[in-house]
Amino acid sequence: MIIGIPKEIKTLENRVSMTPGAVEALVRQGHSVLVETGAGAGSGLSDGEYTQAGAKIVPTAADAWGTEMVIKVKEPIASEYGFLRKDLTLFTYLHLAAEEKLTKAMLESGVTGIAYETVEDKVGSLPLLTPMSEVAGRMATQVGAHHLEKHQGGRGMLLGGVPGVPPAQVVVIGGGVVGTNAARIAMGMGARVMVIDLSHHRLQYLDDIFDGRLMTVSSTEPNIRAAVKQADLLIGAVLVPGAKAPKLVTRDMIGTMKEGSVIVDVAVDQGGCVETIKATTHDNPTYVVDNVVHYGVANMPGAVPRTSTFALVNQTLPYALRIAGRGLDALREDPGLALGLNTLGGTLTCPAVGEAFGIDAVTPAQALGI
Repeated sequence: MIIGIPKEIKTLENRVSMTPGAVEALVRQGHSVLVETGAGAGSGLSDGEYTQAGAKIVPTAADAWGTEMVIKVKEPIASEYGFLRKDLTLFTYLHLAAEEKLTKAMLESGVTGIAYETVEDKVGSLPLLTPMSEVAGRMATQVGAHHLEKHQGGRGMLLGGVPGVPPAQVVVIGGGVVGTNAARIAMGMGARVMVIDLSHHRLQYLDDIFDGRLMTVSSTEPNIRAAVKQADLLIGAVLVPGAKAPKLVTRDMIGTMKEGSVIVDVAVDQGGCVETIKATTHDNPTYVVDNVVHYGVANMPGAVPRTSTFALVNQTLPYALRIAGRGLDALREDPGLALGLNTLGGTLTCPAVGEAFGIDAVTPAQALGI
């Protein structure tokens, strides 16, 4: 198979979908890999390293996209929609439930779209979402602490306080991978931490692994309202796989927050769990609503591309090898990988996205005939 690795062009996105080592693995299996020049530069990976691994360096995005299978990091943006076509397999993060225009472009083109974020393993976890959730969760606390500084528009608080002065209150909504990592870093920085989750079992787990050092709270509207009011840093970490995030923090709740408090909504790439959140970029990451600083960067791990690229490729490469080697049969042979199928031949194959936009959808199993 001929595989293309285009350069990521989302604002300040410096990750790349395949490392030279991953390219070498693909080439060893008989595949040809075309890498757009400079694709790895943001992650410290040179064209020469890709050439040594067996890739062919191509000068334009059109060259990389004009292949049988394109492996990316982020979803296509509007200027890339023209590259989508029926005889192309696209393997990347898609987050279609937050991108109606992209969803329609993919359906109109007939492209086979396989989304990292909806692939499941044998125990039902999300192996291709997990590494970036770990990065984003740890970053959420880091960037939240930064924006609490007065010159960033925040309250002027040190997250961990100092002797004689209390630390900041960090509230994390969602106790999954993002929330757990955010809480871990917040506690490490000395903050008071509360995690809110719908699952009592998950709250028990978090209480156990953190030895009771954080407060766990059941996710109800009154509990969220009370927690939001006292938060100095609010981290949104809600995930419904493949679907739009529910709006758990409403506009009127934001109005009760302290002036200069900070919201970091990691769920923004799925629409966000905070009603007032909107997607921002690394070069203009925040805005203010009701005197509350909002951080809504949708590709947070792109700020630490060296770490993020290697963490992502560690997980995506085995799947990429299988798809490149077996095509759609790889999905038919693995029900968890099949769940990654979001579009096929103009049909939407992710019912959660169909529900978000009122578009008819079938299941991946139905589309694949399994």
